Amino acid sequence: MTKEYRAWSPDQSFLLPPSPTEWLPKGHLAYFVLDLVSELDLREIEGVIHAKDPRGTRPYSPRMMTALIVYAYCAGVFSSRKIEKATYEDVAFRVIAGGAHPFFTTVNEFRLEHRRALSGLFLQVLKLCGRAGLKTVGHVSLDGSKVLANASKHKAMSYGRMKEEEKRLQAEIEALMKRAEEIDALEDAEHGHGKRGDEVDEELQYREGRLRRIREAKAALEEEAKAARAAELRDQAAGHRAEAEVTHDAKQRRRATTLAKQRDQKADEISPRKDDDDDDEGGGAQLALHRVATTPDAKPTDKAQRNFTDPDSRIMVRNGVFLQAYNAQAAVSEDQIIVAHGVTNAPVDAEQLEPMLDRVRANCGEFPTVLTADSGYSSERNMGFCEENNVDAYIALQRQPGDENFPPKTPAQRARFVMRVKLLGDKGKAVYALRKTLTEPVFGQIKRAMGFRQFSLRGLDKVPDEWGIVSLCHNVLKLFRRIGQVAPLRSLPA
Repeated sequence: MTKEYRAWSPDQSFLLPPSPTEWLPKGHLAYFVLDLVSELDLREIEGVIHAKDPRGTRPYSPRMMTALIVYAYCAGVFSSRKIEKATYEDVAFRVIAGGAHPFFTTVNEFRLEHRRALSGLFLQVLKLCGRAGLKTVGHVSLDGSKVLANASKHKAMSYGRMKEEEKRLQAEIEALMKRAEEIDALEDAEHGHGKRGDEVDEELQYREGRLRRIREAKAALEEEAKAARAAELRDQAAGHRAEAEVTHDAKQRRRATTLAKQRDQKADEISPRKDDDDDDEGGGAQLALHRVATTPDAKPTDKAQRNFTDPDSRIMVRNGVFLQAYNAQAAVSEDQIIVAHGVTNAPVDAEQLEPMLDRVRANCGEFPTVLTADSGYSSERNMGFCEENNVDAYIALQRQPGDENFPPKTPAQRARFVMRVKLLGDKGKAVYALRKTLTEPVFGQIKRAMGFRQFSLRGLDKVPDEWGIVSLCHNVLKLFRRIGQVAPLRSLPA
């Protein structure tokens, strides 16, 4: 007796076509994303589209394109080519696209053109998370993680090597020019005037092109160094002005005021202020950026580097490995909701605490009541900022000279002593222990579960927007797990 199998007829046509709502199991993420996008305000994207010439091919629906990108990032698909392919091969993508198959260049152009608006949807989703009962303020944990740039570290070159390569290539070009003249003379004598050596031309063009790129990078690095030195002098001027305001000694006050004016004047001579110096990156308070190491005369040091592929990215260290990367920042609530995000090319975290907390206040309407952060954020200024704004901060400390002094002698030592006593208390240990369950899992979920380990875009004008989209999609997944299979979004309390 033979075993009978279930019926299988892959060529059988449907008498009535099935509804797309039946292609996936009930409560699937794709249906949730479609529901979510239908609730979002996309007027900023639609306004850009309607402002274009109405003639020509009709554009795809901005809601479909937005849903496609949001679902793709949630599913760990970041390549525009893979997104296009998935609209043919993946049932969920077919449901999202409604049978359409936008070409990969169309997907990439939509993401690039509307990246700021897509990143701006983060606030709308954050408010939905709050309406769903997910905690957005209260205890917030802050951390940063190195995320690979869309560039190779082998495409970076130090200022010292640039100078060496410039000299070497210039010498080689002169040698090739001389060789070309000699070949031309021999060929003119043998074949007549006008013959040339093509193989020499190719070598010459290659070296001239490389010399041109090195000189451009060298000039750009020198401009960065000027701006960095000017910023350093302005910081010194601000310090002298602060000293002049608090000192009671008239002579010392005059000296500090004079030094402040001198520093400001020197800074303006090196790199005049620009009108857009205070512009942000489209996500709130500006994060502190990396400053090129400079000499006192505003020249880059020999170790200062610049990447040819993505000049804004920097060499950073993660777990002892050198990477070409950006420093992605995230402030995370107790329910692992990202409440503020940002990207900087500065490898260290200490200068990012103030702008990140300002972003938390801008997004949530208030500062967190409790903050936990690792030792990378430890500084007297950060502790003072938290105290001034009634933020109960628990910031880990690295051992420094002078910590053994008791009583502490300097303001910095006093601030560290107070924080150390706070962290060693029972409450401090319990509160700080929660940090491991907040930001660290979030970065793990983004890098492991979502698979986002490298930026697709380049430059500080674009990378923060892509990180905003990633943060938005992380919150979408959290919101989906809270209510996705329970109730529609429109049923949430206002």
